[in-house]
Amino acid sequence: MTVRCSSLIAILLAALLTMPLRGEEPAKGKAAPQHTNRLADETSPYLLQHAHNPVDWYPWGEEALAKAKREGKLIFLSVGYSSCHWCHVMERESFLDDEIAKLMNESFVCIKVDREERPDIDGIYMTALHVYQQLAGGRRGGGWPMSMFLTPEAEPIFGGTYFPARDGDRGEGSTGFLTIVKTIQELWVKTPERIREDAKTIAKFTKAELENSRGALTVPLDDALVASVQEALAEQYDDRYGGFGFDLGNPNRPKFPEPSNLVFLLDRMRRDKNEQAQAMLVGTLEKMSLGGIRDHVGGGFHRYSVDRYWSIPHFEKMLYDNGQLASVYAQAFELTGRSDFKRATIELCDYVLLEMTDAGGGFYAALDAESEHEEGKFYRWDKSEVEKALTPDEFALFAFCYGLDGDPNFDEKYYAPQLPRPLAELASQKKLTEDELEAQLVPIRKKLFDLRAKRPRPMTDTKILTADNGLMIGGLADAGRILKEPRYIEAASKAADFVLTKLRQQDGRLYRTYGGGQAKLNGYLNDYAFLADGLIRLYRATGDQRWLNEADAITQKQIELFADDGGGAFFFTSKDHETLLARTKELADNALPAGNSVAATNLIFLAVELKKPEYLSRAGKTVGATAAVMQNSPGAAPWMAAAIPALDEAREKVKATK
Repeated sequence: MTVRCSSLIAILLAALLTMPLRGEEPAKGKAAPQHTNRLADETSPYLLQHAHNPVDWYPWGEEALAKAKREGKLIFLSVGYSSCHWCHVMERESFLDDEIAKLMNESFVCIKVDREERPDIDGIYMTALHVYQQLAGGRRGGGWPMSMFLTPEAEPIFGGTYFPARDGDRGEGSTGFLTIVKTIQELWVKTPERIREDAKTIAKFTKAELENSRGALTVPLDDALVASVQEALAEQYDDRYGGFGFDLGNPNRPKFPEPSNLVFLLDRMRRDKNEQAQAMLVGTLEKMSLGGIRDHVGGGFHRYSVDRYWSIPHFEKMLYDNGQLASVYAQAFELTGRSDFKRATIELCDYVLLEMTDAGGGFYAALDAESEHEEGKFYRWDKSEVEKALTPDEFALFAFCYGLDGDPNFDEKYYAPQLPRPLAELASQKKLTEDELEAQLVPIRKKLFDLRAKRPRPMTDTKILTADNGLMIGGLADAGRILKEPRYIEAASKAADFVLTKLRQQDGRLYRTYGGGQAKLNGYLNDYAFLADGLIRLYRATGDQRWLNEADAITQKQIELFADDGGGAFFFTSKDHETLLARTKELADNALPAGNSVAATNLIFLAVELKKPEYLSRAGKTVGATAAVMQNSPGAAPWMAAAIPALDEAREKVKATK
């Protein structure tokens, strides 16, 4: 991509390239001024956090966009989410700062977006950020908070992620947000046409990149394509510590669970007892369950590890991770019989039922990474604190099992508990069985859990998202079915009732989010596909035809609103969604599986179970639309790759019933 780099891009890129990405948290500042902006009328906990900023925030919508056009003002778009540590940091440093807020209010229309409520806005402008960086000749990167400057027509000009408030705040040479805001406003006043020209270029390439991801129908769907996906995962696999995507030269590169990879490996194991797939799956799940990414005191998994070893997590807990991992660990136990996978599943599910479940049965979106303005403070331990809470024998056993008998592993003075080796090996050292050791550890962990519960808690993001609830419904249903735990199936059923009652409209359409007693925002493809998937898993766990019928009804509405009958697959937004820079299709699996990947497997299952061969035709087109993506980047869509043999198998079954 070769395009002239304007003075604006050059100036602002230079600012970015001299800025450290992250730094230490500064001392707590003064209390927030008592202001109220339009976010006070929102239901998202993340938006409500900013309702009393001195910045005159608007939610994304017609009021803000019309104001920008009417007054000829640039838009400052800030995208984040409630459990994002650096989103909180930027709020405290910049958005509570009266000087910065005054300049922003005078010169910009400021829009705040919760990325979990509006993944369409987040996806489009994150792509625009990447395009901007590429056009400017810089490194391609992203994250949250995402900070984007737009024209009054919402075309992207310049962006970044976290900015410190003022020059030098994060080290010598770092450029502050105040300087960036002043520079952009001065350039807008002096050279508005040049900025519009740059913005149109970025918008054009952003639209092209988003629409080029729509896929093609020209790649054979065969065993060779599936094998290439496994080969790609094997190349990325860390055979020492498990997981995918690591750099020997940079052990502090973050490592994520990537559940879609694990779903593919489960399928390969189940179909042909593939030994390589089993080694990658078991190696990853074992190392994750040992590491600090797992909350050994409270249950569940944190978002990701900041190192290769799964040792120190980024401490937020997301419902969508835990929903997927509940299913993966339960299925891995089913295939391997490993008791450690069973324990991880039970701890995870019990944690969600205890700490992330609404009284009505729905599941909350997330728990924050920080408390008292410090990341991980709720979860870390001081050795003396643990020693004081336990008897000498209890402390000795806990320290032996969870690493407190060594040097601190977090911030050089605290401990994030983790198992140095599988519990069976530790038990053998103690001349105990695995069950005997676990029985001794249960009351010790309970003591520490009760002690931890007295600490100031991280914030819970209490919004209830349809898609994420679908994943958790499915995870609990799988866990309940495989572990023969009726309470998990009951919780999944209650959540399904909640979503179908509170987040579904009379015409069958789904809302995206529920909070403060009201549902709002049109659902996206993921909301339909993930909920249908959860209901299918619930049907498998209960045999109740109701859940299968509900999954079918949601799938039919999904086809009506999202299907691309010409190009195959499904758009991310419905046919009557507001017009944005592009109408996208998500074909690659990331932290969440692509909606198209899940939709394909739903269609295949429903085609066989309900004897609807027309669903197989649509499933084939959906898989086909992703085939080019898999051919070009074989590890990009592993969930969809698992649909290829399932599609062939379903065709044979349907043919046999005719």
